Amino acid sequence: MSGPERTDGGLIVEVRDKVAYATIDRPDRMNAISVGLADDLVDAFDAFSTDRDVWAVVLSATGERAFCAGADLKDMGAADAARMSTGAADGRAGGNGDRSAGRRPGAVPMTGSRRNFFEVILECSKPTVASLFGWAMGGGCELAVACDVRIAADDLRIGMPEAKRGLGANFGSVVLPRVVPLGVAYQMLYTGEPVDAATALHWGLVQQVVPRAELAERTEALVRSIVANAPLTTQRYKAMITKGRDLPVSAALRLNAGPNPYLSEDRKEGVAAFLEKRTPNWQAR
Repeated sequence: MSGPERTDGGLIVEVRDKVAYATIDRPDRMNAISVGLADDLVDAFDAFSTDRDVWAVVLSATGERAFCAGADLKDMGAADAARMSTGAADGRAGGNGDRSAGRRPGAVPMTGSRRNFFEVILECSKPTVASLFGWAMGGGCELAVACDVRIAADDLRIGMPEAKRGLGANFGSVVLPRVVPLGVAYQMLYTGEPVDAATALHWGLVQQVVPRAELAERTEALVRSIVANAPLTTQRYKAMITKGRDLPVSAALRLNAGPNPYLSEDRKEGVAAFLEKRTPNWQAR
């Protein structure tokens, strides 16, 4: 990719020096998730998973107020109205007449003609970093927990307010309890109240909190520290963690998931670089 490209749905995509950057660019809507943006996230993260030139991904956003305020309720309302007026579907996500239902923000259950964008981000084969600031609510919180590592500005307010809106947070109700302690997940989901950056750090919802003015720089430093390492190894780690974390230890230890770094050229390069006291030249093979 020669430079940043902005999709019609409001996603800026760029690949630079082994890092893919997916930046939500709908600041006038507080970066809320529309159907078009959801489609673009699916396309982008699907591409990142198979692109050999992508070794890690950063998910961020433009603007000052919000990383992502959640589902675009106006967009959801328009989509629902159109669906009802045509009698195209029966109210279930993925109804035969509504190809957008399974990927509409907030759609339940997560089925349909295309995969749900939260799942695509969660299952991306490359390490993913969410760079958070301002409001990260509902779908914005779900975008965050779909990523592997979360770095936050000190002005972050993050939460799951779906119970206040009569929505379901299907993805969040499954994944949030795997990120934070169970009681914390219950509290966040039941009350719908946001937490601040310090509380999110205490609960392990984010891994770093930095001054807002330093967020971009510190995010870049974090992702560069990832791609400085052997890419097949980090991809192996992700596959093993993702597929093994819910298995008994005896079964997880016998998994052979993701690329095998032990037989790779990069393993030879890593050993040679160590012995020669130089920086490795990784090739991802």
